[in-house]
Amino acid sequence: MAVSRVVPDLQSTDLRAATEFYTRVLGMQIVMDHGWIVTLADPDRPEVQLSLMTHDLSADVVPVASVQVDDVDAAYRAARAAGAEIVHELTDEPWGVRRFFVRDPAGHVMNILSHAR
Repeated sequence: MAVSRVVPDLQSTDLRAATEFYTRVLGMQIVMDHGWIVTLADPDRPEVQLSLMTHDLSADVVPVASVQVDDVDAAYRAARAAGAEIVHELTDEPWGVRRFFVRDPAGHVMNILSHAR
């Protein structure tokens, strides 16, 4: 299993204001907007991203980061084998990702995902 991308997830009560801040101050552009999550990217380096979230559509917690891996099922098995707390079970989401949330030893909730194939 390999990590291909890590994106910070910032919780926000006002997506419009937060989006305007990062687009005006850092020149980022919207690359995804689902209404409850907006992902911004640097226009010259699209792999440099930041997500802003009011809530998570199918989970009870907003993760601190999203980690994209090439094999989410292997990551899930590894997390289970390590005895990690699974906060959101492995799920195929309607927006095209397969993911789970896991709590790290410091208490941070991580969104581990792969895009649907």
